[in-house]
Amino acid sequence: MSRFLAALAALLALIVAQPAQAYGQYGHNTIARIAMSNVKPRTRARVLALLAKGGALATPECRVRTIEDASTWPDCVRARYALRFGYSSPWHYQTLDICGSFDLKAACRDGNCVSAQIERDVKLLQAKDTPLAERVQALAFLVHFVGDLHMPLHSGSHNDQGGNALRASYGDFAPERLNLHAIWDGVLAERAITDGPTLVRRYAPEEAAPLQAGSVEDWSRESYAAARDVAYPGALGADYCTTPPPARLRLSEEAIARAVPVQRLQIQRAGLRLARLLDEAFA
Repeated sequence: MSRFLAALAALLALIVAQPAQAYGQYGHNTIARIAMSNVKPRTRARVLALLAKGGALATPECRVRTIEDASTWPDCVRARYALRFGYSSPWHYQTLDICGSFDLKAACRDGNCVSAQIERDVKLLQAKDTPLAERVQALAFLVHFVGDLHMPLHSGSHNDQGGNALRASYGDFAPERLNLHAIWDGVLAERAITDGPTLVRRYAPEEAAPLQAGSVEDWSRESYAAARDVAYPGALGADYCTTPPPARLRLSEEAIARAVPVQRLQIQRAGLRLARLLDEAFA
């Protein structure tokens, strides 16, 4: 048990030291791999050809050589090339008040939100006159932002920066800097991905189609609902809209068990929906 806690401590220390990001590296990589396992052969070839031109981005500390690289490139560049890419920070989320109404238009003024940028990146990849560097950048943003959209705490918030301001314990494990957002980003996502058969596989059309259905706004609503109905009640209780949060909350084993299948489904959806969008972008 002590060996497990030591490994968990190292993982969570890494997570909370990073800029706020959805699903962390493992989650984003998994979503990208699901997508590449389910795109059409022609799409796969075109994606790989564009990744081979990753040097056009001129970000040597944040390379784009593989689909896994692309899945985390937007987080890397806003940390290491903040002067050039700091403007993109609002594109990673669209935090709507979970005690209010779902109003995507208000959350996405001037296109500065994750759902609007997903739609923009698809259009940039479809346009024949998009310059090479912008095409590579659009691909990396698209791969990453689809993951961000499906992380519930990047769509729902309770005046707490999507859970970043809620200090939290993961069961009995309680490092000082851990918060609710970091839990859903990291250790909960890793548990969900590994809790059952592998998510990275080729899905039969009849299995994939229902998960790929809907619009970007529909997917936004699902993610918001997961924050409202699962993430926050599990952490704060059912009356979280009227009861002030504690100075530090504890995510119980029961709450974790309820959250895992929701998190797993969101990651599965993200991968398959990314595959659909890539097929549309490179049609």
